[in-house]
Amino acid sequence: MKKLTLQILFPETCRLDAEQVIEAFRSYHRSMSDVQCEIAYREGILLGTVWWGKHVIMLSGFDVPYPPSELEACVAYYAEELKQRARSHKAHVFLHYSGQEPSPFEQYVALAAAAGVMARFGAIVVLNASGHTSFPAAALSGSDSKSDMMERDIMDLLRTLPLSTLYCGFVKGEVSGIPGVWMRTCGAPLLGLPDLAAHATGNHESERYFAMFENIFGYLRDTGARLAAGDTMQSDEEEYLRFRAPKTDEWYLGSDADLLVIEFIGPNEINRTIAHTRA
Repeated sequence: MKKLTLQILFPETCRLDAEQVIEAFRSYHRSMSDVQCEIAYREGILLGTVWWGKHVIMLSGFDVPYPPSELEACVAYYAEELKQRARSHKAHVFLHYSGQEPSPFEQYVALAAAAGVMARFGAIVVLNASGHTSFPAAALSGSDSKSDMMERDIMDLLRTLPLSTLYCGFVKGEVSGIPGVWMRTCGAPLLGLPDLAAHATGNHESERYFAMFENIFGYLRDTGARLAAGDTMQSDEEEYLRFRAPKTDEWYLGSDADLLVIEFIGPNEINRTIAHTRA
């Protein structure tokens, strides 16, 4: 299984101290009370390890900007102010998961928590280059996890994030000569899920397809089912879906074998078996 990675952007040179990192992790969540950290700098490169429970996260940091082409793919849908802050960063740190947690979702939760801790050291944006997506680091910091009415558990919040906000991506694109907009996810196979794509009439349908993809992912995670080309699904009382492989002329969807295209069908076309049981 491919090791999962997040990338953290800093506005200036990032200098981390092991004891300060340990203190920040322990104050982030009670499950990290046993956290340990080692950090060294070799020829200006940050090399570190943070571990707690079954989780181990390797850090590697560089006092140079993240590659611009990969950055743009991750921040394309940001508001202009945050996009400019991301573009003006001066340093970045990779977080690589190297622990014993078998669930890729829980691995991402651990990485997101580590990214939230990095926000306390000035991180501004968390990238998931595999998913072509990103998230403001401050939103993961846990600083707003208390309210007048209750204390919210930051780890529970990380587990309830819509997958396509950080753990995989939701991207849109227009194709020359084809009306409408293609919408798809990126990076879902790293979570053991298929990427999903659909042809929408326009950008105004973004929320509809984002919610549809999330609902399908939720069904697959809750039931342990697997989707394959030819399967069908009833998504609500009046909406029926069929999943197919990309066509040969749909080159713009890429060559990912784990991508399924959604088409709308009538109720008489629904299959009795909507998905395969996970082995």
